[in-house]
Amino acid sequence: MKTRAKLIEVAQEIVAVQGYSGLRVEDVVDQAGVAKGTLFSHFKDKDGLLAVLIGAEVMTQLDQMEAQGQPNNINEVIDRLSPLLSFIATDRVIFELLLRYSGSTGAEIDEVVTAGLVRQVTLFAGWLAQLQHTGEVRNDSPAELLSEGIQAFLYHVLALWFCIEHTNDDSPATSLQPFLHSWLAPKT
Repeated sequence: MKTRAKLIEVAQEIVAVQGYSGLRVEDVVDQAGVAKGTLFSHFKDKDGLLAVLIGAEVMTQLDQMEAQGQPNNINEVIDRLSPLLSFIATDRVIFELLLRYSGSTGAEIDEVVTAGLVRQVTLFAGWLAQLQHTGEVRNDSPAELLSEGIQAFLYHVLALWFCIEHTNDDSPATSLQPFLHSWLAPKT
């Protein structure tokens, strides 16, 4: 367990300087003072290590969202989602790994990533159920279904984010606004 913790610590230090896309297995094992085989005895491959690092950050983002409490309207939902979107948008490797390991691309599934995605849907559904009671969001569909739609729009917006030009001042949350307002607004 100490070796695994050391590998994660070193990888976090490297990511802090070079970003997720700059993480190299050789750098991790050199700085941790272990053989490459040792890393692979703890993680299936580099992506397995990245999944642990990224999954931990996603969980931290979700902790912060929960700590902010119940949003009162759609704009507050978007505000709560903004830091998570910004984190994922910082590095294409994050987005690609989350997609690949979520199973949404038909590829491998990772328990850490899956736990984060399930937690997101559960959190969003709780928010939406409360907002349905106040009339702030549509109530013609179950909150769980609406929350899965939010998650789908998050990944849609992020896919567009990486495909189109934008400035560093842009936020993917800005692109999310019209989708969520259209998806969640009460039907009149």
